[in-house]
Order: sequence, then structure tokens, then C-alpha cells
Amino acid sequence: MKFIKWMGPLGLLAALVIGDQIRINRPGHKYRMTVEVETPEGVKSASGVLAVTPYRGYSPGGTTRASGDAVFVDLGGSKNLVALLAHLDKTLDPDGINYVALRAYPAATGKRVNFNDMSRQTGVVPVRGALVPVLVTFANTADPGSAKVVSPDDAEAALGKGYRLKGITAEAVPNGFWPVDFGGVLGEPVTRGIAGRLPWLNGEGASAAAATALKAAGLPGGIDAGLAFTRK
Repeated sequence: MKFIKWMGPLGLLAALVIGDQIRINRPGHKYRMTVEVETPEGVKSASGVLAVTPYRGYSPGGTTRASGDAVFVDLGGSKNLVALLAHLDKTLDPDGINYVALRAYPAATGKRVNFNDMSRQTGVVPVRGALVPVLVTFANTADPGSAKVVSPDDAEAALGKGYRLKGITAEAVPNGFWPVDFGGVLGEPVTRGIAGRLPWLNGEGASAAAATALKAAGLPGGIDAGLAFTRK
């Protein structure tokens, strides 16, 4: 009888805790980043959905965070292009990816867009200039030490003759019913799969391997290198 007596309050407490966790961790918005590359065999492209979640916790000092994976474009012929989850501005910035769509929409439309309005944006907008994330290529996807930076304006220097970055775009997509956004009517989940393309991202040595890749590409350190490839 005592257990039955407490079932109601315990159920209410559980519902409050779960509801609060959903409030804290539900993305503020999601966006799809698409990378297109002109190759001698035609245009190759790939895209990935990223989720951006503002800090809604109770302790001071929290920050906005992104979830998702770097975008891997298979160019054929063992060539590839990877758009990292980082930007380069003297130092390697892991937070710029949080604001790509937020800044790309007003840059394209000339209209101010607030963070809270992002989930209501529609259409595809170009990602240009400083909003373009760091691009790298791997001569051997099994070897993080084979990484090389790809210039957005001169992809041929790293990829070879006939390769050119056609463009990068961002598109706001519905949040869906997080945390059950498994696809379809429930909403698009964040895209995963970079570890399947770059096998050294699996296992305990992933962070060290990621650091090796950034160093090989001539990129500055100072951050958790794994964040350039994947975010939980």
C-alpha cells in the first residue's frame, strides 16, 4: 500500500525530470550543410545535418554546442574532401560551426535573423567567406597523417587538375520530435558516419589520431582535435 501511495508523486517527479532534460537538451535549430565539388567526372556532393543547442542549464558559464559529424565527400578515384567542424581564424575555432546557418541566412537575405527564429527559416543559402569551415583531404583515409588542407579558392592545388569547390550551402531543417527524431515524420536526426569513412576515429586512440590529422594538415592545435570531426 505504501508503494502505491508513492507511485503518483514518484511518477510526477520522473515526468518533471524527463521534461526538464528535454528542455535543456532539445536543439534550438538544425541545419543541413551540403558540400559540392566539381570533378573531371562531374559534380560530387555530400551533406550532413547538424544540431545546434543553446545552453539552458542552471550553472553559469555554459555555452552553445553543436552535434553531428564532419561532411565527407567521396570524389571517386580514392579522392575525398572533408568539411571539418571547425574554422580557422589565426587559431582553430571549434565554435564557429554553431553559427554557420545563423550567419548565412542574413548574409544571403539581408534580413536580421535571431537565434530563436532559426528553426523557422526556409530555403537554401550559400555559405561563403569566413563561414566556410576548414576543408581537408586524405591521400589515404586509413592514415590520419596523410591529411592536407584544401583551399576553397584553389582546390586543384591539393586535389589535382579539374577539381574545384562548387559551393557550400546551409538549409534549416525541422527540429522534429527530439529525442525521438529518428527520421520521417519524427524529424531528421543529426548525420553520423564519419567514423565509417575515417576508421581511425574509432576506439580509444581517436583523439590522438585526430590530432595527428590536424598537425599533418598544418593546422594549429590548442583544441580537442576530435571536435573537428565529430560532436555528440
